[in-house]
Amino acid sequence: MTQLIHELIIETARRTPLAPALSCQGLQLDYAALAAALGGAAVALLALGLERGERVAVYLEKREETVIAMFGAAAAGAVFVPVNPLLKPEQVAYILADCNVRILVTSRERLRQLHGVLAGCPDLNTVVLAGTPEFPAVPVPGIRCIDWGDSLGIAAAHTQESPHESWHESQPGSRPEAHRVIDSDMAAILYTSGSTGKPKGVVLSHRNLVAGALSVSGYLGNHAQDRILCLLPLSFDYGLSQLTTVFASGACAVLMNHLLVRDIIETVEQESITGLAAVPPLWIQLSQLSWPLSCTLRYITNSGGAMQRSTIDKLRAALPRTQIYLMYGLTEAFRSTFLAPEQLARRPDSIGKAIPNAEVMVLRNDGTPCAADEPGELVHRGALVAMGYWNDAGKTSERFKPLPPRQPGLPLPELAVWSGDTVRRDSEGFLYFIGREDDMIKTSGYRVSPGEIEDVAYGSGLVGEAAAFGVPHPMLGQAIALLATSAPGQALQADALLAACKAALPGYMVPAWVDIRSDALPRNPNGKIDRKSLAAELSRVFAGGAA
Repeated sequence: MTQLIHELIIETARRTPLAPALSCQGLQLDYAALAAALGGAAVALLALGLERGERVAVYLEKREETVIAMFGAAAAGAVFVPVNPLLKPEQVAYILADCNVRILVTSRERLRQLHGVLAGCPDLNTVVLAGTPEFPAVPVPGIRCIDWGDSLGIAAAHTQESPHESWHESQPGSRPEAHRVIDSDMAAILYTSGSTGKPKGVVLSHRNLVAGALSVSGYLGNHAQDRILCLLPLSFDYGLSQLTTVFASGACAVLMNHLLVRDIIETVEQESITGLAAVPPLWIQLSQLSWPLSCTLRYITNSGGAMQRSTIDKLRAALPRTQIYLMYGLTEAFRSTFLAPEQLARRPDSIGKAIPNAEVMVLRNDGTPCAADEPGELVHRGALVAMGYWNDAGKTSERFKPLPPRQPGLPLPELAVWSGDTVRRDSEGFLYFIGREDDMIKTSGYRVSPGEIEDVAYGSGLVGEAAAFGVPHPMLGQAIALLATSAPGQALQADALLAACKAALPGYMVPAWVDIRSDALPRNPNGKIDRKSLAAELSRVFAGGAA
């Protein structure tokens, strides 16, 4: 039985070596080639002196070297740290320093961008450079730069004129042994932005990743003939889940770095894609385009926020033979719940029930279970609960806490992840998201979920995107501010949207301030609406007396 994340690839290579595993920009690797490549990467990393549990960061767009470096690091007994390619140099340097990265895999172009910040990463001793060897690399004082080389079987051999040491030349004559790890050892660190402060590194074990892959691929019904389009950043748990789900089922991952939404539909058609995952802002755009009648999509999934009913209706009309899965997850537990497609028409606002091999509870502040339809905090227990936040005992103890004793004879407590999300469970066991504790608006003595206001805005048919916030107010505590963009073909006016809110909401939930934006609302690196930057913007505006 597979217990380590890289073994998902190796086991499939043993069963079906010639099955397609990875496709990127015309290059396709079968499972035998991918397994050999990650084995070569593991040997190379070990030859560079990588110790057990040390961190290997991968700062590349989605390409074959990205996947091979990540899973090769795991095979070596190290920990991979995928870094979002959209991050700026200072943000990358923070991650490299925070988790004491030893080896960085990146491109020559990206190394040039990082050149001025790597001095602040004292543990970094080696940079492995992927990409075209003819692009000159800028030397970094005190850091060894090594070309990816041809030893992985994926890159062209270096010419003798190359001024940099080739990766395969750094290997000794005998193959070093991989460090022994077990399923409870670290496998990856994913950095996630919080509502305040610097991003936190969520530490995931091999067990977390394998259990998540088997659970998700099971309820999605993935099989070896599936071709999954990987659009989302691999630094995002939902994006990484696409890869692990593929490898758990022996399917093929098609990597894509999309520029235009129209390109996604074309790629789905050209690559005969059967599974597609995206976040709500992207689904809104995709729902507004025409899809071919012969679309091969077997299923689509949504996570990272609620998909609005209007978007669901448009997608169901455009893709009548495609199953839609609504999913909820948090990086600290990888995946948590899903709504089965057959439930979508009846309860489109639900986030479903717990995924296989997980238990999701709704608890009061004192740890006791909530009654049906009583709001409480979503708490996740089981094999997918992460190991905590890297180098942050304080935040770890706030989020990862012992459950109340379930069996009096068990002396050791069980840790669960307390999500910070407020949900309710109906009498049939289906969960409904209400809001994040740190996003809740406290106005006139009421607690208001931004999602309730946004649902009304979307339901009006007037808006393309909407985001509600609480802003300081001397009498109300917080007033409600609503930012929105026009729906396609609409010339939205603030008064019209405000009237729609007044018609559907009680007075205390009606926005005091509505702002219509001509440009799309900003995105964070994972493609979600960047609530953090918008909240900061509004804080500055209202601090100046805009209310």
